[in-house]
Amino acid sequence: MRRIPFFKLLAILQIAMLARRHLQGLTREDRRRMAELVRHGHQLTRDERRELRELAAKLEPGAFARAAARQAMPFGGKAKRAR
Repeated sequence: MRRIPFFKLLAILQIAMLARRHLQGLTREDRRRMAELVRHGHQLTRDERRELRELAAKLEPGAFARAAARQAMPFGGKAKRAR
């Protein structure tokens, strides 16, 4: 494995832990179903795509993105808010 600077590695691991916390917000059945739907990829029916969107919404992607941005900028950087 190529050497990764320590602070980059630390940021990657912190974001991975953050993602894990968000995934734990789903029930075991929701996580199983999401994984099943994702594995089917482009072959999903319209109803399955809707179901996947609903499951993804439960992950609070906006909150995850904001928290990940804060993790990536640990020294006081501020992410610009989309308007």
